[in-house]
Amino acid sequence: MPIYVYQCQSCHHTFEELVFSDNQAASLSCPQCQATVLIRKQAAFATTSGGHDAAPACGSGGCCGCSFDN
Repeated sequence: MPIYVYQCQSCHHTFEELVFSDNQAASLSCPQCQATVLIRKQAAFATTSGGHDAAPACGSGGCCGCSFDN
């Protein structure tokens, strides 16, 4: 599911929003000032794992420096 980062053009508040549809994105407003003129800054994706036995997204001890104890 896409998580978008928005910045309000009125108060410059930056916030994240989980967006399920274009209709939902069009109806967003700033949680701080309720303005509706927003700029989408970047996108990320939320995922779920299949449990503790699922392979980590970055491998095991890869270049990102994360490690997992199984």
